[in-house]
Amino acid sequence: MLEVKSISKDYGDFKLRDISFDVKRREHFIILGPSGAGKTVLLEIIAGVIEPDSGKLLLDGRDITDLPPEKRNFAYIPQNYALFPHLSVFDNIAFGLKLRKLPREEIERKVREVSETLGISHLLHRKPGTLSGGEQQRVAIARALVIEPELLLMDEPFANLDVQLKAKLIGEMKRWRKEFGFTAIHVTHSFEEALSLGDRVGVMLKGRLVQVGKLREVFSNPRNEEVARFLGFENVLEGIGKGSYVEVNGLEISVVGDVRGRVRLGIRPEDIVISRKEVESSARNSFRGMIEGIEDLGPIVKVSVNVSGIRFRAIVTKSSAVDMDLEEGSEVWIVFKASSVRVF
Repeated sequence: MLEVKSISKDYGDFKLRDISFDVKRREHFIILGPSGAGKTVLLEIIAGVIEPDSGKLLLDGRDITDLPPEKRNFAYIPQNYALFPHLSVFDNIAFGLKLRKLPREEIERKVREVSETLGISHLLHRKPGTLSGGEQQRVAIARALVIEPELLLMDEPFANLDVQLKAKLIGEMKRWRKEFGFTAIHVTHSFEEALSLGDRVGVMLKGRLVQVGKLREVFSNPRNEEVARFLGFENVLEGIGKGSYVEVNGLEISVVGDVRGRVRLGIRPEDIVISRKEVESSARNSFRGMIEGIEDLGPIVKVSVNVSGIRFRAIVTKSSAVDMDLEEGSEVWIVFKASSVRVF
């Protein structure tokens, strides 16, 4: 459907470099990256708000790079929703339809239908300033969907919502997608949004799209250390591959496959199990170490364990940490599967 080909842009001190990917019809494509990675600039280029310095945008094979925003039939939902404060919810939703000069009866029908599906039909007479954050978000989504866009562009759509409301709207977004059958490019820094909604994901770091693929493929097999660290592989180690294991400072860490030469390993902290005694397990990596630090993160605790001079970071629930009486200086065992070790 949409092809983004070698898009580049110098934007103040920021540079977007050689961005290429495609979006299939009815796909929910996630652009995932930290703040400052260039996600919003890329989205605004696709929307037609910003012109690229080079590269092309093709929609069903047709070059739309120089097409003005109003002729692309894309709907763009910015992070702040951009609702018109002086208009009612009805008129906000109807705005795009009125620009298209649709008959009044058709406008009313379409607004009623989309507002009922999104659960906001009882708010049509209200002004945006009287709505909650979640209600404003629904109005913004309704305004976008009512014009039946070729492509829905969403910039951090749930960033301003509390945790519970965010989880609820993510669940409802799945249902709305089934009902409306829309195609979306969704910019976010949230792993939860990516994993819950995305079909494929592109990881964006420092103005470059560094890895694109299906969610499981990207999250399980990061292309390099930079992507691995961003995706939560806090334990990144360097060693020498010797077949079925990698030697790191004399420690033999079992891996899957045949690994040779100097490599880096990545292990997520949540894939490491901590025990106060040696564990009988099918996991091939089991090491004794000493706790060097404990970080309280609310419902979970991050534990740093020194094993032969190598610091491993693991995550346990707070209740488990209390039950095991974990404290600095405690001797513990860490255990993790060979399949949890990513080699890059």
